[in-house]
Amino acid sequence: MTTLSIDFSSIFKHKMIQRRSIYKIYNMNKGEVVVKKVTLLVVEDEEAIRDMLKFSLERNDFVVINSENVPQAKSILMNIIPNVIILDWMLPGKSGVEFLKWIRMENFLKDIPIIMLTAKAEEKSKIHGLMCGADDYITKPFSINELIARIKTILRRGILISTQDEIIFKDIVINIEKREVFVKNKLVKLLPIEYKLLHFFMMHSNKNYTRDQIISYIHGRNIYISDRTVDVHVKRLREKLRPFHYDSLIKTIRGVGYCFVREKNEKR
Repeated sequence: MTTLSIDFSSIFKHKMIQRRSIYKIYNMNKGEVVVKKVTLLVVEDEEAIRDMLKFSLERNDFVVINSENVPQAKSILMNIIPNVIILDWMLPGKSGVEFLKWIRMENFLKDIPIIMLTAKAEEKSKIHGLMCGADDYITKPFSINELIARIKTILRRGILISTQDEIIFKDIVINIEKREVFVKNKLVKLLPIEYKLLHFFMMHSNKNYTRDQIISYIHGRNIYISDRTVDVHVKRLREKLRPFHYDSLIKTIRGVGYCFVREKNEKR
């Protein structure tokens, strides 16, 4: 088996946040620890490998969703956000690297950890995959135990968010490093959950998001929180923006969830 000897610090230009357990999740409503399995999306065109991965990973308490090509995988991602994507390099039609680049450009998908799975063992191929946004790389043939170890290692890292100094919209300024929010040059004191909510809305504007999608971004995909809790947090955030007449930016979309509305000619 080829050993990876790459300086990851020169490749990953991200800030690590939100460390979390893989299997144990705190149920905030009931004050207890509950268990929810990790969901993996496997995108692999070889049926034998897909079946082997599904059988072996499910025996190790993972939920596995199989896809044999990029269009099928995109369709799955419209409805399910997996914890990790295991992506084959060579796929029919659109390659795994092209699909990887597409994922990293989609706001709500770009933070999903991705492990490239391929027969390409050359170091330049590995570096290319990592530079395109892969979190890890494993070459065929491989042991299922190694793959499981890499999955668990990636999940322990937490969500990766690109580092930026500020997010600005009109008179609203979010200082990422200090986690502070200013509106019309006045410091607005937000609770941590309200800060995350505003950060999410400003980074994902002009799109409708369900309450479940918002929960997944703010709390992680392995935690249960009721829709009512999201409504309460949104209400409190609106109340803090109301003195500046920005509460109306957060629109309630009946039957869907919420949308942060901003003019198309504004820049983040």
